Amino acid sequence: MIAETVCSAVSAAGLGIAVVTAYRRRFLSAARIAAYALVPVGLVMTGIVGWLADTAFSPTAWAGFGVLAAAWLLFAGTRAVERRRAGAGPERGAASDTGRTRPGTTAPTSSAPALGQGQGKRPTSGDDFSDIEAILKKHGI
Repeated sequence: MIAETVCSAVSAAGLGIAVVTAYRRRFLSAARIAAYALVPVGLVMTGIVGWLADTAFSPTAWAGFGVLAAAWLLFAGTRAVERRRAGAGPERGAASDTGRTRPGTTAPTSSAPALGQGQGKRPTSGDDFSDIEAILKKHGI
């Protein structure tokens, strides 16, 4: 009952401000203020304000918020533990090895990084990039 009265008073004050603004020939601002002023009355008429007031003073609703908070903490905690285990690597055992590689490592069958090693040499492992070089030269790169 009090919430509905407060919302009605806020709407009446907002409409009064809109009238004063329209009197000053600022019609666009007056229409915007009137729109904002009508929102609290609309919320009261739809019953949302009553539902919120009932929820705010309901012990069952607050217990429900507590249960939701506990569920969120469980999700966050398990996610943190999962991330910590994933970063442990293969020394943890075969159970944590899911085929993922850690950042900064190379696959077991890959060659050593090419930057800084053999800078003027052509690859000897059968990797011929002449077709790629031709395409790049064609485009002026």
